[in-house]
Amino acid sequence: MTPEAPSRARLKIEPSPKRVRGYLSGQLVVDSIQVTNVWEKPYYPTYYFPLGDVNADVLVASGETRKSPSRGVADLYTVKGADRSTDAGAYTYPDSPIEELAGLVAFDWKALDHWFEEDEEVYVHARDPYTRLDLIPSSRRVTVEINGVQVADTTNAVMLFETGLPTRYYIPKTDIRLDLLTETDTATYCPYKGKARYWSVEAGGETFTDHVWGYDTPLPESSQIAGLVSFYNEKVDIYVDGVPQDRPKTKFS
Repeated sequence: MTPEAPSRARLKIEPSPKRVRGYLSGQLVVDSIQVTNVWEKPYYPTYYFPLGDVNADVLVASGETRKSPSRGVADLYTVKGADRSTDAGAYTYPDSPIEELAGLVAFDWKALDHWFEEDEEVYVHARDPYTRLDLIPSSRRVTVEINGVQVADTTNAVMLFETGLPTRYYIPKTDIRLDLLTETDTATYCPYKGKARYWSVEAGGETFTDHVWGYDTPLPESSQIAGLVSFYNEKVDIYVDGVPQDRPKTKFS
């Protein structure tokens, strides 16, 4: 049987209207208004740039390659800055069966220190233009139980509807059993919401680590959840107007 040829249909590829810049060790590495978004993963795109928009001094050919079922064989580059370098931090597909990738270079996100779309810094990964966030205040009663202990009870939640994720219920701290919460050292970053900090919960004689998070200073598009906290639906019991909500199966389960 002849092996299946790489299929162009497996990848979503679109031009981006945004100016994108990336910095390493304080040096501008890439500055482009001709960015191509390539969905190497289904959840968000990877930036691909014309080679002419990249500072060639930071790219050192490694002589190594990496194969993708859809994109072909990638030539790998070490990305070198003044104070650190990343092996296989950039890659090109000089002979890809996908013609749109010709002459373009992509970076591993962590190979650079800072990324900007226009003049706003972007964290974790490129934003997906098809991801939508709706933040809607609700007077419906939301209660949260952990291990049989009621930890939250509010009629002032902000419901966050985010593409591809379950509804998140953000609750004022005044409606939380703060005596049960202990802040941890955990921090995560979201390209749509910003930096989150976390708390563990003591309930029924057990500790439930990092089940609660909140954004003190979220990005402007998510400003309505500033100072509120949320719980993993996947790990706790949530009731809306007395109706138990399903525990969804996600990567956070």
